[in-house]
Amino acid sequence: MSAPAAGNEAAGAVGAVGAEPVSVTVTGAHKRFGAQQVLAGVDLEVPAGEVTVILGPSGSGKSTLLRAINHLEKLDAGHVEVGGEPVGVRRHRGRFKELNERAILAQRGRIGFVFQNFNLFPHLTALENVAAAPVATGRRNRAQAREAARDLLARVGLADRAGAYPRQLSGGQQQRVAIARALALEPGVILFDEPTSALDPELVGEVLAVIRDLATGGTTLIVVTHEIGFAREVADTVVFLDGGRIVEQGPPAQVLSAPRHPRTREFLSRVL
Repeated sequence: MSAPAAGNEAAGAVGAVGAEPVSVTVTGAHKRFGAQQVLAGVDLEVPAGEVTVILGPSGSGKSTLLRAINHLEKLDAGHVEVGGEPVGVRRHRGRFKELNERAILAQRGRIGFVFQNFNLFPHLTALENVAAAPVATGRRNRAQAREAARDLLARVGLADRAGAYPRQLSGGQQQRVAIARALALEPGVILFDEPTSALDPELVGEVLAVIRDLATGGTTLIVVTHEIGFAREVADTVVFLDGGRIVEQGPPAQVLSAPRHPRTREFLSRVL
């Protein structure tokens, strides 16, 4: 992976986020919405500390797969493990049984999630948005959470915007606040669902710079994106998903430059 460009104010030298990176394993993931089969037996291994980028056309199941990893979507069959621990379920007499909501919320604290539409609280400042979760979960008191939030905002290049409300921030700044918020609970893995798709083109680079720094810092990342150049630069593994199935996966040089499957070649010919 290439080093981040020097002098980019958005990057902020994020580096490691304070938690040991963890592996993610998806086994036999099936999900149906009515008559539509969205995931059709997905198996995926993401080693701790590596970056996996998921590509695919709209409706291929990318976002559903990402949401299943932290149990925002409940699978019809199959299961997910993060750091070797089943997510959203526990093993009971050879079967999986759903956890209660409190236990699921505790697990989600280890899994950062950055949404494409930011999902910031509009009535809270940038600082308050970042500090909210550590206080709500009892991990930090208010003073500790605010101090940590200031540090995280500085890391994403927004030290001078701590008191701004989301409406006073550009889309790129809002997404960087959302990334700082995801980091606030010191997750072992961070999931990014099309983190730049809602941004004007000139704002994309500042968000990708922050994610790039996370990648070089050894954080486990799973990124759904259409930014092919970014995938080529930072990914350890590129996964191409189509029709709810993994069609092709491998190193960026293979999948992006010499794809073996005709469906992958067709997709890349349209987006490159």
